[in-house]
Amino acid sequence: MAISVSGSLSIPLAVLMVLASFGLKVQGQNLVTDNVSVVEGETATISCRVKNNDDSVIQLLNPNRQTIYFRDVRPLKDSRFQLVNFSDNELRVSLSNVSLSDEGRYVCQLYTDPPQEAYADITVLVPPGNPIIESREEVVSEGNETELSCTAMGSKPAASVTWVKGDQELQGESTVEETYDRMFTVTSRLTLTVSKEDDGVPVICVINHPAVKDFQAQKYLNVLYKPEVKIVVGYPEGLPREGENLELTCKTQGKPPPFDVHWIKVDDEVPSHAVFTGSDLFIENLNKSYNGTYRCVATNQVGVTFEDYTLYVYDALTSTPTPSTTTIISDNSQDSRAGVGSPQKIDHAVIGGVVAVVVFIMLCLLIILGRYFARHKGTYFTHEAKGADDAADADTAIINAEGGHSNSDNKKEYYI
Repeated sequence: MAISVSGSLSIPLAVLMVLASFGLKVQGQNLVTDNVSVVEGETATISCRVKNNDDSVIQLLNPNRQTIYFRDVRPLKDSRFQLVNFSDNELRVSLSNVSLSDEGRYVCQLYTDPPQEAYADITVLVPPGNPIIESREEVVSEGNETELSCTAMGSKPAASVTWVKGDQELQGESTVEETYDRMFTVTSRLTLTVSKEDDGVPVICVINHPAVKDFQAQKYLNVLYKPEVKIVVGYPEGLPREGENLELTCKTQGKPPPFDVHWIKVDDEVPSHAVFTGSDLFIENLNKSYNGTYRCVATNQVGVTFEDYTLYVYDALTSTPTPSTTTIISDNSQDSRAGVGSPQKIDHAVIGGVVAVVVFIMLCLLIILGRYFARHKGTYFTHEAKGADDAADADTAIINAEGGHSNSDNKKEYYI
Protein backbone atom coordinates (compact mmCIF):
# COMPACT_ATOMS: atom_id res chain seq x y z
CA MET A 1 0.00 0.00 0.00
CA ALA A 2 1.44 3.38 -0.97
CA ILE A 3 0.66 6.65 0.84
CA SER A 4 1.57 10.12 -0.36
CA VAL A 5 3.80 12.29 1.80
CA SER A 6 3.11 15.97 1.21
CA GLY A 7 1.00 14.89 -1.77
CA SER A 8 3.97 14.14 -4.08
CA LEU A 9 5.91 11.01 -3.11
CA SER A 10 4.43 7.49 -2.89
CA ILE A 11 6.10 5.29 -0.29
CA PRO A 12 5.24 2.00 1.44
CA LEU A 13 3.20 2.13 4.62
CA ALA A 14 6.07 0.66 6.68
CA VAL A 15 8.36 3.46 5.56
CA LEU A 16 5.65 5.95 6.40
CA MET A 17 5.44 4.60 9.93
CA VAL A 18 9.18 4.93 10.33
CA LEU A 19 9.02 8.53 9.15
CA ALA A 20 6.22 9.23 11.59
CA SER A 21 8.34 7.87 14.43
CA PHE A 22 10.88 10.59 13.68
CA GLY A 23 8.15 13.24 14.01
CA LEU A 24 7.44 13.80 10.29
CA LYS A 25 3.77 14.93 9.88
CA VAL A 26 1.81 13.23 7.12
CA GLN A 27 -1.28 15.01 5.59
CA GLY A 28 -4.19 12.48 5.72
CA GLN A 29 -7.02 11.90 3.25
CA ASN A 30 -10.49 13.27 3.89
CA LEU A 31 -13.67 11.91 2.22
CA VAL A 32 -16.71 14.17 2.23
CA THR A 33 -20.19 14.34 0.63
CA ASP A 34 -23.50 16.22 1.05
CA ASN A 35 -27.12 15.40 1.74
CA VAL A 36 -29.48 15.96 -1.15
CA SER A 37 -33.16 17.06 -1.25
CA VAL A 38 -34.87 16.61 -4.58
CA VAL A 39 -38.43 16.96 -5.85
CA GLU A 40 -39.96 13.77 -7.16
CA GLY A 41 -39.37 13.41 -10.88
CA GLU A 42 -36.36 15.70 -10.94
CA THR A 43 -32.61 14.91 -10.91
CA ALA A 44 -30.40 14.40 -7.85
CA THR A 45 -26.62 14.71 -7.91
CA ILE A 46 -24.32 12.90 -5.46
CA SER A 47 -20.72 14.10 -5.11
CA CYS A 48 -17.99 12.06 -3.37
CA ARG A 49 -14.94 14.30 -2.80
CA VAL A 50 -11.50 13.41 -1.54
CA LYS A 51 -8.82 15.74 -0.26
CA ASN A 52 -5.20 14.66 -0.70
CA ASN A 53 -6.03 11.46 -2.58
CA ASP A 54 -3.17 9.02 -3.10
CA ASP A 55 -4.79 7.30 -6.06
CA SER A 56 -7.08 5.29 -3.78
CA VAL A 57 -10.20 3.91 -5.41
CA ILE A 58 -13.53 5.80 -4.94
CA GLN A 59 -16.86 4.05 -5.34
CA LEU A 60 -20.53 4.87 -4.75
CA LEU A 61 -23.03 2.43 -3.17
CA ASN A 62 -26.83 2.61 -3.05
CA PRO A 63 -28.88 2.18 0.18
CA ASN A 64 -28.77 -1.58 -0.37
CA ARG A 65 -24.94 -1.31 -0.55
CA GLN A 66 -24.88 -2.28 -4.19
CA THR A 67 -22.09 -0.65 -6.17
CA ILE A 68 -23.40 2.05 -8.47
CA TYR A 69 -20.02 3.26 -9.71
CA PHE A 70 -16.55 1.79 -9.15
CA ARG A 71 -14.22 4.55 -10.26
CA ASP A 72 -15.75 5.43 -13.66
CA VAL A 73 -17.40 2.05 -14.27
CA ARG A 74 -21.13 1.46 -13.56
CA PRO A 75 -21.75 -2.16 -12.53
CA LEU A 76 -25.41 -1.44 -11.63
CA LYS A 77 -27.69 -1.77 -14.61
CA ASP A 78 -29.80 1.34 -13.94
CA SER A 79 -29.43 3.83 -16.73
CA ARG A 80 -30.86 6.61 -14.60
CA PHE A 81 -27.44 6.84 -12.93
CA GLN A 82 -24.98 8.74 -15.09
CA LEU A 83 -21.38 9.72 -14.48
CA VAL A 84 -21.01 13.49 -14.31
CA ASN A 85 -17.35 13.74 -13.28
CA PHE A 86 -14.53 11.41 -12.33
CA SER A 87 -11.07 12.42 -11.17
CA ASP A 88 -8.59 11.60 -8.43
CA ASN A 89 -10.47 13.96 -6.12
CA GLU A 90 -14.12 13.49 -7.05
CA LEU A 91 -16.72 11.00 -8.18
CA ARG A 92 -19.93 12.78 -9.17
CA VAL A 93 -23.04 10.86 -10.25
CA SER A 94 -26.51 12.05 -11.25
CA LEU A 95 -29.79 10.21 -10.71
CA SER A 96 -32.64 11.30 -13.00
CA ASN A 97 -36.40 10.89 -12.60
CA VAL A 98 -36.16 10.40 -8.86
CA SER A 99 -38.96 8.50 -7.16
CA LEU A 100 -39.81 7.74 -3.56
CA SER A 101 -38.13 4.33 -3.89
CA ASP A 102 -34.80 6.10 -4.46
CA GLU A 103 -34.90 7.74 -1.05
CA GLY A 104 -32.31 6.57 1.46
CA ARG A 105 -28.65 6.68 2.51
CA TYR A 106 -26.01 6.45 -0.25
CA VAL A 107 -22.42 5.58 0.63
CA CYS A 108 -19.24 7.16 -0.71
CA GLN A 109 -16.39 4.71 -0.08
CA LEU A 110 -12.64 5.25 -0.33
CA TYR A 111 -10.38 2.19 -0.44
CA THR A 112 -7.82 3.04 2.20
CA ASP A 113 -6.58 1.03 5.16
CA PRO A 114 -8.99 1.02 6.89
CA PRO A 115 -11.58 2.05 4.25
CA GLN A 116 -13.30 5.42 4.68
CA GLU A 117 -17.00 6.03 4.21
CA ALA A 118 -19.14 9.15 3.92
CA TYR A 119 -22.94 9.17 3.75
CA ALA A 120 -25.30 11.17 1.53
CA ASP A 121 -29.00 11.05 2.48
CA ILE A 122 -31.36 11.60 -0.42
CA THR A 123 -34.72 13.07 0.63
CA VAL A 124 -37.46 12.98 -1.97
CA LEU A 125 -39.97 15.84 -1.78
CA VAL A 126 -43.46 15.22 -3.11
CA PRO A 127 -45.54 18.37 -3.73
CA PRO A 128 -49.23 18.25 -2.82
CA GLY A 129 -51.90 18.08 -5.45
CA ASN A 130 -53.99 21.11 -6.31
CA PRO A 131 -55.61 22.41 -3.11
CA ILE A 132 -59.33 21.85 -2.80
CA ILE A 133 -61.27 24.66 -1.10
CA GLU A 134 -64.89 24.22 -0.07
CA SER A 135 -67.46 26.10 2.02
CA ARG A 136 -70.12 24.68 4.27
CA GLU A 137 -72.76 26.78 2.51
CA GLU A 138 -72.54 28.54 -0.81
CA VAL A 139 -74.62 31.51 0.37
CA VAL A 140 -74.57 32.95 3.88
CA SER A 141 -76.54 35.82 5.43
CA GLU A 142 -74.77 38.72 7.13
CA GLY A 143 -74.08 38.18 10.81
CA ASN A 144 -73.92 34.41 10.46
CA GLU A 145 -70.94 32.07 10.66
CA THR A 146 -69.59 30.07 7.78
CA GLU A 147 -66.87 27.43 7.58
CA LEU A 148 -64.36 26.93 4.79
CA SER A 149 -62.05 23.96 4.38
CA CYS A 150 -58.86 23.60 2.33
CA THR A 151 -57.25 20.22 1.62
CA ALA A 152 -53.71 19.55 0.37
CA MET A 153 -53.41 15.88 -0.58
CA GLY A 154 -50.49 13.52 -1.21
CA SER A 155 -47.48 15.53 -0.11
CA LYS A 156 -44.19 14.65 1.52
CA PRO A 157 -43.48 16.09 3.99
CA ALA A 158 -46.84 17.35 5.25
CA ALA A 159 -47.76 20.81 4.00
CA SER A 160 -48.88 23.71 6.18
CA VAL A 161 -51.93 25.86 5.39
CA THR A 162 -52.60 29.54 6.09
CA TRP A 163 -55.60 31.71 5.19
CA VAL A 164 -55.80 35.26 3.87
CA LYS A 165 -58.92 37.50 3.64
CA GLY A 166 -58.20 40.91 2.16
CA ASP A 167 -54.99 42.06 3.81
CA GLN A 168 -55.61 40.00 6.95
CA GLU A 169 -53.92 36.66 7.63
CA LEU A 170 -56.11 34.14 9.45
CA GLN A 171 -55.32 30.86 11.18
CA GLY A 172 -57.45 27.78 10.79
CA GLU A 173 -57.39 24.44 12.54
CA SER A 174 -55.38 21.79 10.67
CA THR A 175 -55.42 17.99 10.80
CA VAL A 176 -52.69 15.77 9.27
CA GLU A 177 -53.32 12.25 8.01
CA GLU A 178 -50.51 9.90 6.94
CA THR A 179 -51.33 7.43 4.19
CA TYR A 180 -49.97 3.96 3.62
CA ASP A 181 -47.35 5.11 1.10
CA ARG A 182 -45.70 7.58 3.54
CA MET A 183 -47.62 10.49 2.05
CA PHE A 184 -49.56 13.11 3.99
CA THR A 185 -52.94 14.79 3.56
CA VAL A 186 -53.54 18.06 5.39
CA THR A 187 -56.98 19.65 5.91
CA SER A 188 -57.42 23.11 7.39
CA ARG A 189 -60.77 24.53 8.52
CA LEU A 190 -61.53 28.23 8.94
CA THR A 191 -64.61 29.60 10.74
CA LEU A 192 -65.56 33.25 10.36
CA THR A 193 -68.53 35.59 10.86
CA VAL A 194 -69.44 37.51 7.72
CA SER A 195 -70.83 41.00 7.18
CA LYS A 196 -72.25 42.68 4.08
CA GLU A 197 -68.79 44.19 3.46
CA ASP A 198 -67.49 40.64 2.93
CA ASP A 199 -69.71 40.06 -0.10
CA GLY A 200 -67.50 39.33 -3.11
CA VAL A 201 -64.29 39.28 -1.03
CA PRO A 202 -61.93 36.36 -1.86
CA VAL A 203 -60.73 34.05 0.91
CA ILE A 204 -57.38 32.54 -0.10
CA CYS A 205 -55.96 29.21 1.05
CA VAL A 206 -52.13 29.30 0.86
CA ILE A 207 -50.18 26.02 0.77
CA ASN A 208 -46.65 26.10 2.19
CA HIS A 209 -44.36 23.26 1.10
CA PRO A 210 -40.62 23.06 0.28
CA ALA A 211 -41.38 21.57 -3.13
CA VAL A 212 -43.68 24.37 -4.36
CA LYS A 213 -44.04 28.14 -4.09
CA ASP A 214 -47.12 30.38 -4.33
CA PHE A 215 -49.45 27.40 -4.31
CA GLN A 216 -52.97 28.59 -3.45
CA ALA A 217 -56.69 28.43 -4.08
CA GLN A 218 -59.42 30.97 -3.39
CA LYS A 219 -63.15 31.21 -2.95
CA TYR A 220 -65.32 34.33 -3.13
CA LEU A 221 -67.79 34.91 -0.30
CA ASN A 222 -71.44 35.19 -1.31
CA VAL A 223 -73.14 37.21 1.44
CA LEU A 224 -76.83 38.14 1.59
CA TYR A 225 -77.69 41.32 3.50
CA LYS A 226 -80.72 43.42 4.42
CA PRO A 227 -81.77 46.36 2.25
CA GLU A 228 -80.06 49.70 2.57
CA VAL A 229 -82.60 52.56 2.55
CA LYS A 230 -82.02 56.24 1.77
CA ILE A 231 -84.71 58.93 1.42
CA VAL A 232 -83.97 61.69 -1.10
CA VAL A 233 -86.00 64.93 -1.24
CA GLY A 234 -86.76 65.75 -4.84
CA TYR A 235 -88.89 68.83 -4.14
CA PRO A 236 -88.88 71.42 -2.64
CA GLU A 237 -85.24 72.39 -2.63
CA GLY A 238 -85.62 74.49 0.50
CA LEU A 239 -88.09 74.42 3.38
CA PRO A 240 -91.50 72.89 2.71
CA ARG A 241 -94.19 75.61 2.92
CA GLU A 242 -97.94 75.74 2.79
CA GLY A 243 -99.30 75.43 -0.71
CA GLU A 244 -96.16 73.78 -2.12
CA ASN A 245 -95.69 70.19 -3.27
CA LEU A 246 -93.51 67.50 -1.67
CA GLU A 247 -91.73 64.73 -3.56
CA LEU A 248 -89.73 62.02 -1.74
CA THR A 249 -87.81 59.15 -3.36
CA CYS A 250 -86.89 56.01 -1.45
CA LYS A 251 -83.66 54.51 -2.79
CA THR A 252 -82.95 50.90 -1.78
CA GLN A 253 -80.20 48.38 -2.29
CA GLY A 254 -79.89 44.86 -0.94
CA LYS A 255 -78.90 41.30 -1.73
CA PRO A 256 -81.21 39.98 -2.91
CA PRO A 257 -82.99 43.18 -4.04
CA PRO A 258 -86.03 44.17 -1.95
CA PHE A 259 -89.26 42.60 -3.13
CA ASP A 260 -91.40 45.13 -1.26
CA VAL A 261 -90.92 48.91 -0.79
CA HIS A 262 -93.77 51.00 0.66
CA TRP A 263 -94.51 54.22 2.58
CA ILE A 264 -96.36 54.68 5.86
CA LYS A 265 -96.99 57.61 8.19
CA VAL A 266 -95.95 56.87 11.75
CA ASP A 267 -98.86 57.03 14.23
CA ASP A 268 -101.21 58.43 11.60
CA GLU A 269 -102.75 57.87 8.19
CA VAL A 270 -101.07 58.95 4.97
CA PRO A 271 -102.98 61.90 3.42
CA SER A 272 -105.72 60.59 1.20
CA HIS A 273 -104.55 62.49 -1.85
CA ALA A 274 -100.90 61.34 -1.55
CA VAL A 275 -99.68 59.66 -4.74
CA PHE A 276 -97.37 56.61 -4.67
CA THR A 277 -95.35 55.82 -7.78
CA GLY A 278 -93.09 52.85 -7.14
CA SER A 279 -90.79 54.00 -4.36
CA ASP A 280 -91.76 57.69 -4.76
CA LEU A 281 -94.15 59.63 -2.51
CA PHE A 282 -95.84 62.80 -3.87
CA ILE A 283 -98.05 65.16 -1.85
CA GLU A 284 -99.41 68.37 -3.38
CA ASN A 285 -100.72 71.57 -1.78
CA LEU A 286 -99.06 71.08 1.60
CA ASN A 287 -100.59 72.35 4.82
CA LYS A 288 -99.74 71.97 8.49
CA SER A 289 -102.10 69.05 8.94
CA TYR A 290 -99.64 66.95 6.94
CA ASN A 291 -96.88 67.39 9.54
CA GLY A 292 -95.49 64.12 10.86
CA THR A 293 -93.00 61.31 10.26
CA TYR A 294 -93.13 59.45 6.95
CA ARG A 295 -91.36 56.08 6.79
CA CYS A 296 -90.05 54.10 3.83
CA VAL A 297 -89.94 50.37 4.55
CA ALA A 298 -87.96 47.89 2.39
CA THR A 299 -88.10 44.10 2.74
CA ASN A 300 -86.09 41.23 1.25
CA GLN A 301 -85.49 37.58 2.20
CA VAL A 302 -82.91 38.56 4.83
CA GLY A 303 -84.93 41.13 6.75
CA VAL A 304 -86.65 44.52 6.95
CA THR A 305 -85.04 47.98 7.01
CA PHE A 306 -86.64 51.42 7.10
CA GLU A 307 -85.78 55.10 7.16
CA ASP A 308 -87.81 58.05 8.45
CA TYR A 309 -88.43 61.58 7.15
CA THR A 310 -90.10 64.11 9.48
CA LEU A 311 -92.15 66.73 7.64
CA TYR A 312 -92.80 70.17 9.12
CA VAL A 313 -94.71 72.56 6.89
CA TYR A 314 -93.73 76.22 7.38
CA ASP A 315 -96.10 79.11 6.96
CA ALA A 316 -96.04 80.57 3.47
CA LEU A 317 -95.34 84.08 4.86
CA THR A 318 -92.46 83.05 7.13
CA SER A 319 -89.37 85.13 6.42
CA THR A 320 -86.14 83.25 5.99
CA PRO A 321 -86.20 80.95 9.02
CA THR A 322 -83.29 78.68 9.68
CA PRO A 323 -83.34 75.92 7.01
CA SER A 324 -84.41 72.49 8.20
CA THR A 325 -81.90 69.69 8.18
CA THR A 326 -82.65 66.08 7.32
CA THR A 327 -81.27 63.44 9.64
CA ILE A 328 -81.22 60.09 7.87
CA ILE A 329 -81.26 57.04 10.08
CA SER A 330 -81.27 53.50 8.85
CA ASP A 331 -81.66 50.57 11.18
CA ASN A 332 -82.18 46.86 10.89
CA SER A 333 -84.85 46.76 13.59
CA GLN A 334 -88.44 47.98 13.63
CA ASP A 335 -87.83 50.23 16.65
CA SER A 336 -85.67 52.99 15.17
CA ARG A 337 -86.92 56.58 15.04
CA ALA A 338 -85.56 59.55 13.07
CA GLY A 339 -86.16 63.29 13.46
CA VAL A 340 -86.12 65.21 10.22
CA GLY A 341 -86.67 68.93 9.62
CA SER A 342 -87.71 69.96 13.16
CA PRO A 343 -89.36 73.43 13.14
CA GLN A 344 -87.61 76.50 14.56
CA LYS A 345 -89.18 77.50 17.92
CA ILE A 346 -89.39 81.02 19.47
CA ASP A 347 -87.40 81.26 22.69
CA HIS A 348 -90.02 82.65 25.11
CA ALA A 349 -87.57 82.53 28.00
CA VAL A 350 -85.40 85.16 26.34
CA ILE A 351 -88.39 87.46 25.69
CA GLY A 352 -89.57 87.07 29.30
CA GLY A 353 -86.11 87.93 30.57
CA VAL A 354 -86.02 91.15 28.52
CA VAL A 355 -89.46 92.24 29.81
CA ALA A 356 -88.41 91.54 33.41
CA VAL A 357 -85.32 93.71 33.03
CA VAL A 358 -87.39 96.62 31.62
CA VAL A 359 -89.92 96.41 34.46
CA PHE A 360 -87.12 96.32 37.04
CA ILE A 361 -85.50 99.45 35.59
CA MET A 362 -88.85 101.36 35.63
CA LEU A 363 -89.44 100.42 39.26
CA CYS A 364 -85.98 101.66 40.20
CA LEU A 365 -86.66 105.00 38.47
CA LEU A 366 -89.97 105.46 40.33
CA ILE A 367 -88.31 104.76 43.69
CA ILE A 368 -85.53 107.27 43.00
CA LEU A 369 -88.00 110.00 41.96
CA GLY A 370 -90.17 109.39 45.00
CA ARG A 371 -87.22 109.72 47.36
CA TYR A 372 -86.12 112.92 45.60
CA PHE A 373 -89.51 114.64 45.97
CA ALA A 374 -89.79 113.50 49.58
CA ARG A 375 -86.47 115.05 50.57
CA HIS A 376 -87.20 118.36 48.75
CA LYS A 377 -90.83 118.71 49.79
CA GLY A 378 -90.23 122.54 50.64
CA THR A 379 -89.38 125.23 53.16
CA TYR A 380 -92.43 126.94 54.85
CA PHE A 381 -91.82 130.65 55.68
CA THR A 382 -94.19 132.93 57.73
CA HIS A 383 -93.92 136.47 59.09
CA GLU A 384 -96.85 136.30 61.51
CA ALA A 385 -94.60 136.52 64.57
CA LYS A 386 -92.24 139.04 63.12
CA GLY A 387 -91.57 141.73 65.73
CA ALA A 388 -91.96 139.40 68.65
CA ASP A 389 -88.27 138.91 68.62
CA ASP A 390 -87.68 142.63 69.43
CA ALA A 391 -90.32 142.94 72.23
CA ALA A 392 -89.18 143.85 75.75
CA ASP A 393 -91.51 141.40 77.40
CA ALA A 394 -93.98 138.76 76.56
CA ASP A 395 -97.02 140.92 76.52
CA THR A 396 -95.40 143.31 74.15
CA ALA A 397 -94.33 140.44 71.99
CA ILE A 398 -97.89 139.12 71.81
CA ILE A 399 -99.23 142.55 71.01
CA ASN A 400 -96.59 143.07 68.37
CA ALA A 401 -97.14 139.62 66.96
CA GLU A 402 -100.89 139.53 66.93
CA GLY A 403 -101.60 143.21 66.46
CA GLY A 404 -98.97 144.16 64.03
CA HIS A 405 -101.47 144.50 61.24
CA SER A 406 -99.45 147.19 59.67
CA ASN A 407 -97.27 144.58 58.25
CA SER A 408 -100.08 142.38 57.04
CA ASP A 409 -99.52 143.43 53.51
CA ASN A 410 -96.02 142.17 53.63
CA LYS A 411 -96.94 138.67 54.85
CA LYS A 412 -95.83 136.09 52.41
CA GLU A 413 -95.84 132.37 52.44
CA TYR A 414 -93.63 130.18 50.33
CA TYR A 415 -94.37 126.56 49.59
CA ILE A 416 -92.32 124.45 47.36
